[in-house]
Amino acid sequence: MQRERKMPVSVVRRTTIAIVLAGSLGAPDVVSAQWSQAYEQYYLPGKFNWTFRREYPGADRLFNAFDYGHAILYERLYTNALAPVSELEETEYNFITRKLLVSPPRLPLEESAIEVAYAKLVPEAKMMFDWAHLLHRQIYDVLASENMTQAEKDAKIAELVTYYKRRPDLAFSSVPKNMDLMESQPYSLAFRQKYPKFNGLIWGYHWLQVGLYEPMMVGTSQDARQSGVAAAVTRFRQMLENAPENMPRVMPMTAAIAPTFAKRYQEAAIIFDNLHAMHDVVSDVLANDKVPRNQKRATILEAAGRYRDATSFVMPLAEWATMGEMMGVENMGGPAVGFLAGFQTPTLARGASMADAMKGMAGMQHGAPGAHGAPAAAAPMPSMPGMSHGADSAAGKHAMPATPGMAGMAGMAHVTDSASEHAGAMAMPDMMEMHRRMMSDPVIHARMMADTALHRMMQQMEAMHAGMTSMPGMDMLDHANMPGMSHGAAKKPAAPASPRRKARSSASAKTSTKTTKASPKASANTPPPKKPAPATPPMDHSKMPGMKGMPGMKP
Repeated sequence: MQRERKMPVSVVRRTTIAIVLAGSLGAPDVVSAQWSQAYEQYYLPGKFNWTFRREYPGADRLFNAFDYGHAILYERLYTNALAPVSELEETEYNFITRKLLVSPPRLPLEESAIEVAYAKLVPEAKMMFDWAHLLHRQIYDVLASENMTQAEKDAKIAELVTYYKRRPDLAFSSVPKNMDLMESQPYSLAFRQKYPKFNGLIWGYHWLQVGLYEPMMVGTSQDARQSGVAAAVTRFRQMLENAPENMPRVMPMTAAIAPTFAKRYQEAAIIFDNLHAMHDVVSDVLANDKVPRNQKRATILEAAGRYRDATSFVMPLAEWATMGEMMGVENMGGPAVGFLAGFQTPTLARGASMADAMKGMAGMQHGAPGAHGAPAAAAPMPSMPGMSHGADSAAGKHAMPATPGMAGMAGMAHVTDSASEHAGAMAMPDMMEMHRRMMSDPVIHARMMADTALHRMMQQMEAMHAGMTSMPGMDMLDHANMPGMSHGAAKKPAAPASPRRKARSSASAKTSTKTTKASPKASANTPPPKKPAPATPPMDHSKMPGMKGMPGMKP
């Protein structure tokens, strides 16, 4: 029997290298990709794992279908960039909505088997998504565990977030990122504009992924939680009808869709918002032919690094918490609990960016990104209706030079008469006090909350007030400190006048007027007396939307 000859080690090594090189030369699109240093990591061990799958199988199976939707989207956009729009908008969309979501897979899919070319292009980004989706599922498991107390759930979710953040190479930042990173880049908005139905489907996924937290948080019993989850799943399926009419028009944000969850588990909520924004970025990069094919990997990795860091494109926490309310939850698919049979009427056009929607809202401008992605100096605040700048705008008398960012702010008409100046300054605080007193009345509160437009107006007023009072030099009672707004020597803010003080001031004014009239020999160099400020016309509450018929609201 002839002995089997063994190939020398050196020959084996050379052959292996040749095979690797041949494979590399046969895949020019992946040659430019650097070797990935990322590695996979498994669930944090615990008895709570897989509870959601056991207790809420219908919702859990939908997430398996969502994994397919994301994977096939990236694969099609990358491998078949010149395919007709109908391939995604019709063929793939119909398969997903009419078959896959009707009978979702029972187990999670191996996305690498679906997005083969994309996974080779940016394995780091793929693993970032996988790592965040794992956090999603483990938090579902904790909230679904009926044998855990609320304190135990809080501790376990904190542990999960800490475990997640131990992978800085994969973990999305728990610092909120502003919309410039998602919507103001050279490639931004390409996907939503070209594929409105599939984009709406992805946003529907994200609505449900964060929305399911809310019924699990607010339900007071296991039956209530089960019913709430079932209702949210039904709502998601309703979004798919008459697409894209009922689908979200802007990216759903956790603080708007699941406010209870977002307040209690803020870091997790921010991580999920950054995750969902990054999904949009990848879609835009792959869909936009302005990004050359050989630059797509570098562009995606650059965005991925920004979504992981804690310094670039940062949004203030207060703004993140209220942006959903300011944008309107009805534009994000609506609330995940307590919704009516029909959908709320959206107020934004489909495909609108958040930057467009936020125009005219105080304190919501980021400005253009500066170096290293940091926001540049604050952009001028947009003009606000009914907020004229200058003393006597009609006649142009005493008009003051326009100050950047201050053009037309309500209650900011600066006149030479100090009494009128302080009266204008107190307009916003008085309006806020009126608003608080009105909202304390349960009848008025109920009617105002039912009127979406009026509710948003009130929220905008609150945000404007908060933004104005927090800006340097924007003390509402000290206009002399405002850049470019000086009226001569700086004056100390006057304390609010008591009724007795007002009476004395009025009497003093009358005496002064009489003295002036009785002194015809006054010097020619004496400046003419100031004209009294015109009285502010009374507010006609009957003309405010949704205010007719409210008790105590007669004009």
